[in-house]
Amino acid sequence: MNELEKKIFELKDTKKAIILAHNYQLPEIQDISDILGDSLDLSRTASKVKEDIILFCGVRFMAETAKILSPEKKVLLPVEDAGCPMADMVTADALIEFKQENPDYYIVSYVNTTAEVKAVSDICCTSANAVKIVKNIPAKKILFTPDKNLGEYVKSQVPEKEIKLWNGFCNVHVNINKESIEKAKKKHPDAVLLVHPEAPADVRDIADYLMSTNQMVRFAKESDAEEFLIGTETGMIYRLQQENPDKKFYPAGNPVTCVNMKKTRLNDVYNALKYEQYEIQLSSDIIKQAKKSLELMLQYS
Repeated sequence: MNELEKKIFELKDTKKAIILAHNYQLPEIQDISDILGDSLDLSRTASKVKEDIILFCGVRFMAETAKILSPEKKVLLPVEDAGCPMADMVTADALIEFKQENPDYYIVSYVNTTAEVKAVSDICCTSANAVKIVKNIPAKKILFTPDKNLGEYVKSQVPEKEIKLWNGFCNVHVNINKESIEKAKKKHPDAVLLVHPEAPADVRDIADYLMSTNQMVRFAKESDAEEFLIGTETGMIYRLQQENPDKKFYPAGNPVTCVNMKKTRLNDVYNALKYEQYEIQLSSDIIKQAKKSLELMLQYS
């Protein structure tokens, strides 16, 4: 443990804080985190812990979700401009306008959205439960936002419903391409191909399994396979390798990296704890409305 890590742990104890890190974070951040996971799972966990301060190493919408589920706690984002381009591809105003023009449509929003968007959505979903949510909700006409790739997958699994797709996408997962995966499969013919459903259709079609990051973690532990091709952001491979040292994990083709996820460094974590910056601030109305869409998701999943 280096000096900076020691200072972080000392501050964390003094401030009664907990450090959460998303699966895509840099190794140095994963190593000092208390809990690793996907965005919603981390937020759920944070709502149950005793600590007063939640330091969320991820991107803004994730820290916002933690605040929505734990409004009484102080939620800090170590890097103020760590955002998500896909979350910014849909706005609350645009959804309000859509609702006014299409009152018979039910709005399903991926958790990878801003608090304001969650507040005007009818329900939220994750990559793991999106199909189940859309099947279970009492609606025949649905607008799925913002990720059209995840939405296309849901549409293929729930053909009995009319589903419109918002024209959004993850600028990381769209760069996973079929040709580079096929090259990787030739190099590692026995590897199991795990792909995140935010990937394009031609990539999803050749996957052995479509999975959220947390599902990948569980599958890798339980599988008898010894090699895996991982079709998601490269940070995932570090966690999988750490937890399964007897197995091998490779990028599914060309490695893809989220610039925003890689912004957080140890210095940022230290400063966030020391100065209690940058705190997530949401109005009580936004928290109340957004929480409804998240709670309804838990009910229908």
